Order: sequence, then structure tokens, then C-alpha cells
Amino acid sequence: MVKIMFDCKITVVKRTVNHDLIKKYVKEKYHAIKSCERLKDGQEFMVTEETSYKSPEGFCEWAWADIRHDILALAYGGTIPHMASENSNIVGCTDWIRPVYFKIERVEQNEE
Repeated sequence: MVKIMFDCKITVVKRTVNHDLIKKYVKEKYHAIKSCERLKDGQEFMVTEETSYKSPEGFCEWAWADIRHDILALAYGGTIPHMASENSNIVGCTDWIRPVYFKIERVEQNEE
């Protein structure tokens, strides 16, 4: 059986907070905003052909909407030429007040 789509692993690389943007653009009562509480640095998620239509369990739906196209590009064999490993990419969610950065890796398994 020929596999059409490769599995991909998503790793939470870093959660950040842009305090300078918060101070300048966010109402003062929200200045205590912290990094994303939904995800943790180092946390990993798998995306398979069977599950590619929805976000992995425990993954942020907003982040999924932001990065799903990047996952599918790698899952269907695309490469990212500027990356040290062309089978991976660094992407982020679009919450630019407190963005989360992810590493997506295509998981290639040898056919037996």
C-alpha cells in the first residue's frame, strides 16, 4: 500500500510574551497577560492521515487554524529549502501578543 500522506510531529518550541506590545496597545487591566496556558514548552502532538482533518487532542484550535497549512505541506511531501532539515519547519500561531512557536517534522518511515 502506497502512503499518500506522511505523519507529522508538532513540538511546542517556545511560548513567549511581547511585553512591549502589551504595554503600548493593550488595556492596562490586561497588562499581567502571561504566556499561553494551553500549551507547554516541549509538548508533542502527532498528526496522521486519519487525524489530519482536526486538531490533535489537547492542541489549541486557534493555533491549529494558523499552522494546519504548514503541516499539510510537509505531510504531502513538500520541503522547506531554508531549514537545516528540509523535512521540518518552524511556524507560529498568530497571537502576536503572546505567540507560540512550533516545530513541525515529517515522520518518514521505511516501507517494508
